[in-house]
Amino acid sequence: MIDLKQLREDPQTARASQQARQADPALVDRVLAADEHRRATLTAFESMRAEHKALSRSIGKASPEERPQVLERAKQMAEEVKAAGAAADQAAEELKALLSEFGNIVHPDVPAGGEEDYAVLSTHGTPRDFDAEGFAPRDHKELGDILGAIDTERGAKVSGARFYFLTGVGARLELAILNAAMDKAISAGFTPMITPTLVTPKVMDGTGFLGAHAAEVYHLPTDDLYLVGTSEVPLAGYHADEIIDLSGGPKRYAGWSACYRREAGSYGKDTRGIIRVHQFHKVEMFTYTRIEDAEAEHARLLGWEKEMMDLIDVPYRVIDSAAGDLGLSATRRFDCEAWLPSQQRWLELTSTSNCTTFQARRLGVRERGADGTRPVATLNGTLGTTRWIVAILENHQQADGSVTVPEGLRPYVGGIDTFHPIG
Repeated sequence: MIDLKQLREDPQTARASQQARQADPALVDRVLAADEHRRATLTAFESMRAEHKALSRSIGKASPEERPQVLERAKQMAEEVKAAGAAADQAAEELKALLSEFGNIVHPDVPAGGEEDYAVLSTHGTPRDFDAEGFAPRDHKELGDILGAIDTERGAKVSGARFYFLTGVGARLELAILNAAMDKAISAGFTPMITPTLVTPKVMDGTGFLGAHAAEVYHLPTDDLYLVGTSEVPLAGYHADEIIDLSGGPKRYAGWSACYRREAGSYGKDTRGIIRVHQFHKVEMFTYTRIEDAEAEHARLLGWEKEMMDLIDVPYRVIDSAAGDLGLSATRRFDCEAWLPSQQRWLELTSTSNCTTFQARRLGVRERGADGTRPVATLNGTLGTTRWIVAILENHQQADGSVTVPEGLRPYVGGIDTFHPIG
């Protein structure tokens, strides 16, 4: 949720943010009008309620002759107060509905535009020249078959399209990635967490995933619970409706969880292999910090992600995602994208977002300061996930179908340096 006080004081910045997101800037004026209406109806309700209380107190002081008239007026006013309260509640709901459409105010340095309008901040490593090495790179699905690492056919038989089994070295590789990520997080001062994968509507909505991206979320209507697409969601709800102490620095959590995404609207995209699937595992960093420290914390999260990219030894680049490609809650997002030899393109492996106070306002997470309480800032970032298998297999493949294990992951696979074809 955006800061209404800031919106009233500086609506033009909000309009510019909407334009950068390729969203409707007129929403700003609709929100301001709804806010003004809400405050007017609330003032009218509170004034009428105070008048009714005063009238009710006067009943005992009224003379016998005046009392029936005062009682009748008090009864009539009670109905008016009830109607005024209902009008105030309706105005508040109308404002809430409009605010639910409003994305976080975009950072001024974020590129305007859509998905393809990102800015490349840095590039690391050099893609291999497979022509010079004398063979054409296989894609991760073929390599997964050769190694006995990925079984999408039986995944589809058991669960349907976009499901899979990780088998043998595939399972070991995923566990290696996630354990390495958790070790990285712990060494950086994060508290390790195994998080719930089902959350309430309040928590899912509070993180901003029930707006434009609601179609991506699995809902269990019988229980009115949602399957999470990232442990960011339960970690954001962990301190909901609490006043937390940040005097000793940020609160940092690393959540390990299964993640579920419907992939609605992705028909025909990345249908081969495990790039775009309905279920995967991930270690996610999540930070609660003071507003003033949020940008510096964002840089730190990106730094830890880059260290993990270096650990798996793949060529990658860092991009500053364009405003129109940001989620509802993010003011800025950096992605690390690995080179994918089989498709000659970049593939997102990590993402880190600064959500400033957007989620904390919706979830009621505050800190106490000299002037009372105020919302905190929240940030999140990927530290390891199933998709990394794709980049590791393709970038470390050899001509015979074997795959060299990145040196940084070897301690997590029992010291094995090479995955060999089966059979």
